[in-house]
Amino acid sequence: MAEKKGLILEGGAMRGMFTTGVLDVFMENGITFDGMIGVSAGATFGCNFKSKQPGRAIRYNKKYAHDRRYCSFYSLFTSGNLYNADFCYNVLPNQLDLFDYETFDNDPMEFYVAVTDAETGNVLYQKISDSRKGMEWIRASASMPGVSRPVEIDGRLLLDGGIADSVPIEYFESIGYTKNVVVLTQPRDFTKQPVSFFPLMKFLLRKHPKLIEAVAVRHEKYNEQRKYIFSREKAGAAFIICPQKPLGISRTEKNVDELERVYQEGRAEAMKRLEEIKAFLS
Repeated sequence: MAEKKGLILEGGAMRGMFTTGVLDVFMENGITFDGMIGVSAGATFGCNFKSKQPGRAIRYNKKYAHDRRYCSFYSLFTSGNLYNADFCYNVLPNQLDLFDYETFDNDPMEFYVAVTDAETGNVLYQKISDSRKGMEWIRASASMPGVSRPVEIDGRLLLDGGIADSVPIEYFESIGYTKNVVVLTQPRDFTKQPVSFFPLMKFLLRKHPKLIEAVAVRHEKYNEQRKYIFSREKAGAAFIICPQKPLGISRTEKNVDELERVYQEGRAEAMKRLEEIKAFLS
């Protein structure tokens, strides 16, 4: 039986421009997978891989970087979401920079997202086959705590998947993906620290005590998760692509030159390791 090949994308807000660069190189070079799972920005930018739209994510992020409808305190104060939900998941994909729903839905690659249940603090995984209906799950996966309203789906209040499972390689392995390419947005020597503004986060999330507990231990879980990922790399079961050094970009970066720089770093890293990736997947 052939091994199932997976693609796993962590989040990191605008560090996701690195991931976008990697994915565009994959598309340009015909690299495909049996399934992929995205978390937060890994989901919002990664969906363009399944819809086969290289260049789309960097294009719209640069074009609308200074548009207050996209990401702004104006949006946060007027809608409760730093990244405006209607603009990002309706106006942008349906009017301004069209998302190819049909190609997404017809592409055979399975597409999953990870979200966090605000009431339990636990992770949920959702397979998305219908991209129009699935946009709410993608939005939930990228709804950062404290600056986003929880997204209600099927009676559950959902937020950023990175709170509960930042890099879901163990989940993917559990459903049969035994050969996985993992795109990280932090360098190999990165160690996550506790949330520096935890008292503020406790206040903002006071209605969701289990979510507060999840945020409190997130750094510990993430650091253990990275150890596991690198152990899978040593075992030959994972291929890791990550920046050589910290990307040095703001989570809500609006400088288009910085967005382009990080995007090009992702492209360069993917191109440098392209033959290794092909050999790993063969």
